[in-house]
Amino acid sequence: MSDIHSAPPAPLTETIAEYGSLERGIAGDYQFSIGATLSEAWAKTKGAKTPILVACLIYFAILIGVSMVLGIVGGFGAASGAIDAGSAIGLQVITQIVITAISMPMMAGVVIIGIQRSVNAPISAGTVLNYFPKILPLLLLSILMYLMIVIGFVLLIIPGIYLMISYYLATPLLVEKNLGAWQALEASRKATTKRWFAIFGLFLLLGLINFATVFTLFIGLIWTIPMSVIAFGILYRNIFGIEPATLN
Repeated sequence: MSDIHSAPPAPLTETIAEYGSLERGIAGDYQFSIGATLSEAWAKTKGAKTPILVACLIYFAILIGVSMVLGIVGGFGAASGAIDAGSAIGLQVITQIVITAISMPMMAGVVIIGIQRSVNAPISAGTVLNYFPKILPLLLLSILMYLMIVIGFVLLIIPGIYLMISYYLATPLLVEKNLGAWQALEASRKATTKRWFAIFGLFLLLGLINFATVFTLFIGLIWTIPMSVIAFGILYRNIFGIEPATLN
């Protein structure tokens, strides 16, 4: 994929061997600090805001466009009487599957940009479109994740909250480590369980920081979105390390 608003290349990509690995991550052999993660992420937003924000704009523009097309098709069918109540429910399910199938590869692309930036590798907004070849495994991962979380919420809510956080790293594990859907979910769950409350605290704090931009008329998102994407990348880097191919 050609570069779109590439960030200026960093002087030197950090040595990736010093960070985690899949085996060490699953074993819980990694270092993580909320303060250190946020501090590093903030420092690394310099020079990275444009490609990350453009990638996010591409993501939302495509998602909105697909949603509008699907809505028009569904509305036309309902207006013409071709869709009854039962068919309408089926159409809603299909619509949600299509939206998920299209959004997951782009979400993976945004995450990979954050992972690349975590070691000062060159980044490009075009990476958001690089993972459509993984559309079927990512869709399967999304369905399995949804089912497990729903089951967790049915089981007195707390297991659902636990799984929501525990599965956060499954998407990059699938595309970056080439794991299967269930393997990625389990690897993410086992690794995050070792520091679950700290990782929950990081995501909660990032959510609050982004929410606080409402008081700046959302102008603050120009800084907080890139910081959040990079913080996610730093977390993944520290736990699982990064494959050399991801930096190319």
